Amino acid sequence: QLHQFRCPCQMARRSICSSARRQVENKVPQKQKVFQEDNGMPVHLKGGSSDALLYRATMALTVLGVGFTLYELVKASFPQKKD
Repeated sequence: QLHQFRCPCQMARRSICSSARRQVENKVPQKQKVFQEDNGMPVHLKGGSSDALLYRATMALTVLGVGFTLYELVKASFPQKKD
């Protein structure tokens, strides 16, 4: 009796294709309403606390990166003397 050999990729493809599809609610209209609201808030912060956290983290990393770059440029412009 010969065993049928199946490639793992074929088995994975079969399980993905045959899995039951669930309905996902369309949240785009609600998000559009929130982001198009004229409440004086900048668009990059309208997403809530996660957007504010991402914005602050990005700004902190940017400031640290610029500071480190300036430090390295100053350090490179004044080479140390070898004794």
